[in-house]
Amino acid sequence: MGAYIVRRLIAMAAMLIAMSMIVFLLFAVLPADPARLVCGKACTPAIIAAIDHKYGYDDPIVVQYIDFAKGIFQGRTYGTGRAAFECSAPCLGYSFNLNEDVTTLIVNTVPITAQLALGGFVLWLTIGVGVGIIAALRRGKWQDRTIMGLALVGYSFPSFFIALLLVFFVQIKFGLLGFHQYTPFTENPAEWFKSLILPWIAVALLFAAFYSRLTRNQMLETLGEDYIRTARAKGLRERTVIGKHALRAGLTPIVTAAGLDLAGLLGGAIVTEQVFALPGLGRLSVQSVTTSDLPVITGTVLVAAFFVITANLVVDLLYAVIDPRVRLA
Repeated sequence: MGAYIVRRLIAMAAMLIAMSMIVFLLFAVLPADPARLVCGKACTPAIIAAIDHKYGYDDPIVVQYIDFAKGIFQGRTYGTGRAAFECSAPCLGYSFNLNEDVTTLIVNTVPITAQLALGGFVLWLTIGVGVGIIAALRRGKWQDRTIMGLALVGYSFPSFFIALLLVFFVQIKFGLLGFHQYTPFTENPAEWFKSLILPWIAVALLFAAFYSRLTRNQMLETLGEDYIRTARAKGLRERTVIGKHALRAGLTPIVTAAGLDLAGLLGGAIVTEQVFALPGLGRLSVQSVTTSDLPVITGTVLVAAFFVITANLVVDLLYAVIDPRVRLA
């Protein structure tokens, strides 16, 4: 098991290095001129040269990447003399539009996105896996047909449509819940819950539809296996047969999908954050794209990639727990 974890950690580190190189070089070769974006219409050749020197844009691309990579671990200094300022580690660059280092911007927004993602994750797993098990156990009956029909309808709707429906009916038409700006949990738990409950539901409804179908299919496959009939013939309780044997055997694809979906949301639930005006990582990404803030775009893409690669590592480790044969792979 230890060797398995070491191999996965080495692979994760290699992927992160490769991803950082690809992302940095991709944005470094774009035709956009960062210096001109900083000074706007008042640019002169002298101002552009000063800005390029201050942010290191006049260095070769390879040198820029090396400075960027060092900044993640050691921090870096921008400019020289009295105009110099420090960007402490982990430094992901400096936003010339917002006059703030990218790491601070991400640190301020990731917790909001994480709260949205984790809340939705708990909801969609609870609802999706739960109703999927019910549908499998009631195969062909009205419960099964109803659940699968609703899941098909829910999975067909795009996320922005579900979010807008919730806003229109819950907040506008029936006034069941007013408009609430995001409030940190430590300041007011009640307002925090009110500001996130609809985003959680919007995220959970779409994913729960998919997970209910996935769970049903996996359960139907495992319930027909010989070891399930043997477990029942031994007189084991139905709860034990379903939970310990049937569900565990079908967990592998569910764990895979759950890990990657959660990682994707942690990288920024762009649509949901935009509809409900949540100042999370997804909204920061959209703002950086509209303002051509390349350092912020680079930082947010790297953070999203980190979540996805980390999720793959966690999924691999969970495989080893669920199925011991994976440890030998």
